[in-house]
Amino acid sequence: MAAASLRPEPAPEEKTNPNAGVAEKMFGHPVAGIFGYSHLTGGQAEYARVPFADVGPIRIESDLADEQVLFLSDILPTGYMGAEMCDIQDGDVVAVWGAGPVGQFAMDSARVLGAAMVIAIDDVPYRLEMAASQGYRTIDYSDTDVRSALLELTGGRGPDKCIDAVGMEATHGAAHVHLYDRLKQAVRSETDRPHALRQAILSGRSGGIVSVIGVYGGLVDKFPAGAWMNRSLTLRTGQCHVQRYMRPLLDRIERGEIDPTRVITHRLPLAEAPHGYDIFKNKADGCEKVVLKP
Repeated sequence: MAAASLRPEPAPEEKTNPNAGVAEKMFGHPVAGIFGYSHLTGGQAEYARVPFADVGPIRIESDLADEQVLFLSDILPTGYMGAEMCDIQDGDVVAVWGAGPVGQFAMDSARVLGAAMVIAIDDVPYRLEMAASQGYRTIDYSDTDVRSALLELTGGRGPDKCIDAVGMEATHGAAHVHLYDRLKQAVRSETDRPHALRQAILSGRSGGIVSVIGVYGGLVDKFPAGAWMNRSLTLRTGQCHVQRYMRPLLDRIERGEIDPTRVITHRLPLAEAPHGYDIFKNKADGCEKVVLKP
């Protein structure tokens, strides 16, 4: 009689990805399938089959407008999870790399969770202006040394908590640093540009937390492992557990603690979706977030 296999059945989330074999080669284990999220985990399409349709949605029973709850499906929970992973204590200083929609929601969530100061780091003027309009401090990394500015704002200690809401396509204010990673990518020595992640690790205070919600897909170079280990930094990350946060965040929206509509800059008909993608990608026309109307 053959011995029983000791390998357990895959978890349910490990069986939802049609390209699990590709993901396993890249990440060491298969990951869940995610709608609209590259060939490793899914893909974008005009039509999509929706499995588990009785599990994913939630019923909205209040009189909130569609736009107030639209972002519960993705970016608001992602920003909130980035802040929650920081274990924010009253009085903490939280720095957020990236002032796009997810970064803006990470800032809002950090404030809701008790941060005394929230700092937005980006180089796009209208994104920084949007953050400043909410009372957040801003740093333009194109003309400012980020680490030095953060040390000055925190009495030389560095932020208590750092959130990387940028990920693998980060750019750097210093041309030679950006060129280094572009060259590494060109010769296939790395796939991702970890400028924001490096800065967060080197800028945060010793014993602090670095929360990563920006997406990374492959390999990075010059990861500051020495700073991470010797300064006792906690690094937390993961794809957002959207269902976990939908109901609690709906409650916060109903109480007026968070206004998701503040990031909407463009409302377009579905037929103009390509234009919406174009202006968002190229950061044109002050485009922070596009809502498509069918």
